[in-house]
Amino acid sequence: MLNRSRKYSPVPSSPASRASSSSSSLPAAPRRSPRALDRHGSLLSQYGALLESYTEGELRRLLGALVERRSGAKAGGRAKRARARHKPCALQQLEVSVSELGLGYESDETVLFRYCSGTCDGALRSYDLSLRSMRSSRRIRKEKVRARPCCRPLAYDDDVSFLDAYNRYYTVNELSAKECGCV
Repeated sequence: MLNRSRKYSPVPSSPASRASSSSSSLPAAPRRSPRALDRHGSLLSQYGALLESYTEGELRRLLGALVERRSGAKAGGRAKRARARHKPCALQQLEVSVSELGLGYESDETVLFRYCSGTCDGALRSYDLSLRSMRSSRRIRKEKVRARPCCRPLAYDDDVSFLDAYNRYYTVNELSAKECGCV
């Protein structure tokens, strides 16, 4: 139960009053220095006035930078990697030699290789939901199947022609993506 006869004071008492209170049967309560509520109030009003001077766009940038700094301090590089994984499906390009394509041709000619990269967070279709259910109930076991759409080429660029290291002429079709989408 509460002892209402005892009074707590935020101001430290004098040594004489401490000596008399220590002789009572109740232990002495820890004492804190008084809080300056006026100081906090004036600080809040100063920040309020400062924030009111910003435009809405400036406030958004400021808050975004603070949130990013805070989340970056917590997770470090992990947060950046997580954000990088959630880029939408899009067409990317890279200039490579024909030999680097891995098709077995030896050539120093370079081509512009366009490819699809990103995640597909679109709405799941009935197929995707059913496939996920069949996998979770272990009706489909060993096959490697994906229960969500993936980023793939929807159309391809024109055929690519080149000379190999032995001056033979080759044409490769459907090499470079022209348009990407979630399939």
